[in-house]
Amino acid sequence: LTQPVTPDLLVSPSSQDGDLGSDCPEDRGNWTGRLDFLLSCIGYCVGLGNVWRFPYRAYTNGGGAFLVPYFIMLAICGIPIFFMELSLGQFSSLGPLAVWKISPLFKGVGMGTILIVSLVAIYYNMIIAYVLFYLFASLTSDLPWQHCGNWWNTELCLDHHVIKAGNNTIPVNISNTVSPSEEYWSRYVLHIQGSSGIGDPGRIRWNLCLCLLLSWTIVYLCILKGVKSSGKVVYFTATFPYLILVMLLIRGVTLEGAWKGIQFYLTPQFDHLLSSKVWIEAALQIFYSLGVGFGGLLTFASYNTFHQNIYRDTFIVTLGNAITSILAGFAIFSVLGYMSQELGVPVNQVAKAGPGLAFVVYPQAMTMLPLSPFWSFLFFFMLLTLGLDSQFAFMETIVTAVTDEFPYYLRPKKASFSAVICIALFLMGLILTTEGGMYWLVLLDDYSAGFGLMVVVITTCLVVTRVYGMKRFCRDIQMMLGFKPGPYFRACWMVLSPATMMALLVYNIVKYQPSEYGNYRFPTWAEVLGILMGVLSCLMIPMGMVVAVLQEEGTLWEVGVQQASRPAMDWGPSLEENRTGVYVASLAGSQSPKPLMVHMRKYGGITSYENTAIEVDREMEEDDDEESM
Repeated sequence: LTQPVTPDLLVSPSSQDGDLGSDCPEDRGNWTGRLDFLLSCIGYCVGLGNVWRFPYRAYTNGGGAFLVPYFIMLAICGIPIFFMELSLGQFSSLGPLAVWKISPLFKGVGMGTILIVSLVAIYYNMIIAYVLFYLFASLTSDLPWQHCGNWWNTELCLDHHVIKAGNNTIPVNISNTVSPSEEYWSRYVLHIQGSSGIGDPGRIRWNLCLCLLLSWTIVYLCILKGVKSSGKVVYFTATFPYLILVMLLIRGVTLEGAWKGIQFYLTPQFDHLLSSKVWIEAALQIFYSLGVGFGGLLTFASYNTFHQNIYRDTFIVTLGNAITSILAGFAIFSVLGYMSQELGVPVNQVAKAGPGLAFVVYPQAMTMLPLSPFWSFLFFFMLLTLGLDSQFAFMETIVTAVTDEFPYYLRPKKASFSAVICIALFLMGLILTTEGGMYWLVLLDDYSAGFGLMVVVITTCLVVTRVYGMKRFCRDIQMMLGFKPGPYFRACWMVLSPATMMALLVYNIVKYQPSEYGNYRFPTWAEVLGILMGVLSCLMIPMGMVVAVLQEEGTLWEVGVQQASRPAMDWGPSLEENRTGVYVASLAGSQSPKPLMVHMRKYGGITSYENTAIEVDREMEEDDDEESM
């Protein structure tokens, strides 16, 4: 008997090899399991900022009352923009550069994103190097920052054990003293006394240089095979920090004086809610904690299957991130409460944010506990795992963006290309390992992802809703998920989210303050350099516009701008069987007039997603009829 022959019209190019089961572009790679994506997003969002920024921001902006603006801002601009990024990535299966086929005129937004992420990746890995340094230093029976009397200590150094052993008979003035942990950080780890400022970097600290090399090596080995390797590593790096956080929390709340710190952290001061600064701080915390605008979410979603339920994943990740921040506050402030009681000073005198908390205050608190090296090792191991999966996302974003632009040349050599990127960023980060490296790190931290990142997010939001069109974007989501986003998401995308971002941008410009580190004020040329970092990412947008218009033929406005702002011919789902309606037969070499027929062959019937496709097609035809009338 002869085998039945399927007419060419019913076969898509992706199914001609007989494999109709694939739902992802194989040459690009994809997640090997659904949990890979979810854990990668959790690991990316839950980072160092949850531990060292949120608790401090909460207590300085009204304590428990801060949670009110925090969750309101999460609802207004956190969840909607998060969902928008995931939708763009999953629908197109493209990275942060190639995704701008949605409107080639604005491809500069993707270029600005890559510039921002590259600068952040340079200094973020230096923070991981500091964590590695402290991790190795904790492998001892006596922590090196526990006592004074070392070669790096000065006469101002005062050990807390001296205060405790004084039996309060002799009053000790601690206002002009320095803790051993602070001198260990500044005079031994950084050796900052060897630099007079940002213009005098001094010598390379080779122990820091080796830690930086090790951190880049770890990152490279974990992203070596793209999401196939990093997607497995996050099973550990995204979950293990929670185990350590719970251990630190249990240990913290059982310490004497712990409730004093927790009370300080959560006591609501509702009068703060009348201040605009508190609402801006809440929005900033949401904005940076969720990692919107960096391209990481879009990149991760681009490796999903077309019908992955990102609507559910959005709420799991965003709410999980918020709860983690609150839990971290309990773990941190319970220990700070104990520390303030031991030192006999108010909690607000020991509470700090950023590196000051991670590398000075908390290590000092660890020295007051029994088995201090064990708790110190756990704390820094938690910071290491928190930092690494965020760094995986930054690197995957850069590599994916460039390889999607040059798939024929770079995808077969993705491992080698990743190595080149890691080596280049390591070499650029060498200045951070010098004696004055902390000044450069502060400059990068203050300016690399400041107003430039906000401009990128605002532009993305406006292009998707105004240029591409809200109705079209909602239909795209309906093709993927089987339902359209509700009024809540549409209202946020159209008005509330961009308006909030605009307010943040204006606030940042109006309330601009020059960078400083301790008592050191940065010179004017350093401020200008920092501002240029932010401006350059914004300038990528008009530069990209000029390039896009010049590539079009015809007059500037009638053909150039209008044509460049429309979606590219091949914009849409990456697999032909997922292309319906306006996306039918728009792939190069496409033969199938209705990919729905391919689905019917594959499944033996029409699934709920095909029903959705039919509805979308019918709506589009009705709209076309209305426009023609």
